[in-house]
Amino acid sequence: MRPKPLLDLLASVRLQTVYPTEILIVDGSTNMETQNMLLENTFSNLKYFLVSESDRGLTKQRNFGIKQVGASIEIVCFLDDDTILESNYFEEIIKTYTLFPQALGVGGYISNEDEWVFVGSPYQPSHKDYYYDGWKKHDGARFVLRKRLGLDTNTKPGFLPDFSHGRSIGFLPPSDKIYEVEQLMGGVSSFRKEVFQSFQFSTYFEGYGLYEDADFTLRLSKVGKLFVNTAAKLAHYHDSSGRPNQYRYGKMVVRNGWYVWRIKHRYPSFKAQMKWHSITLLLTFIRLTNTFTSTKKQDSFFEFLGRMVGWFSLLLNKPKLS
Repeated sequence: MRPKPLLDLLASVRLQTVYPTEILIVDGSTNMETQNMLLENTFSNLKYFLVSESDRGLTKQRNFGIKQVGASIEIVCFLDDDTILESNYFEEIIKTYTLFPQALGVGGYISNEDEWVFVGSPYQPSHKDYYYDGWKKHDGARFVLRKRLGLDTNTKPGFLPDFSHGRSIGFLPPSDKIYEVEQLMGGVSSFRKEVFQSFQFSTYFEGYGLYEDADFTLRLSKVGKLFVNTAAKLAHYHDSSGRPNQYRYGKMVVRNGWYVWRIKHRYPSFKAQMKWHSITLLLTFIRLTNTFTSTKKQDSFFEFLGRMVGWFSLLLNKPKLS
């Protein structure tokens, strides 16, 4: 349901130094706008699929697309339709597989979401800064508060601590280096095609599919290595169309977050469980305060309600772990 962002993405694909052997568009739209846009704008090696309701939803569409991939393809890349690639994106992704032949997956790097400053090392950051590998940026208010309460993560970006609530690969700096991780963002990811002989995206994550990428890559990292190449840059513009309402989103944040945590750490310690619940409730009430401080007061309040309902639902009806 986002033909304009998709057209902008495809325009950036057209400028790639390494052009894809295949481009598969798996469209879950309930109208013909995306199909009409593609009829009016031609791109080499593009194949279009408009899926029925039974195959609609992020994880189902990804699994559908994997089945359409050509026999000669070795690397499968996934891109959100509201991203714009720098011209060497695919070149850098392919280079990573050459440098690290053991890699099962390689992620790209979103470059337009944070302002980083190179400060070198040694460097002692303030509690309001986040520092990693010689780079610093302003840390978000929720992480500053977690530091003060002793609830910050103890793992590198892209790794999930035993209480979950780690720092995503968005906390890797724009150093142009390659980092090993155990999580990739789905909309900027790639995998060896052979991976899909044993792994699929879980259909537990229906519709919008929040955290389905974390679930998939955390499972995959148990059998092989994953990397992020911060030189494979792209911009993400977070188009709001096609997203769920804030109540449903808030509920998914908690329930899907619990599911991903327990898929990775099936039997966490009592201390880890207490820490997960403490951070979950802290973030929930931070969202409530946004009702009074942000410009989108109604969105903040309904997301708070969704998170609270999601948390209480865990007491009575936990997600079933596959």
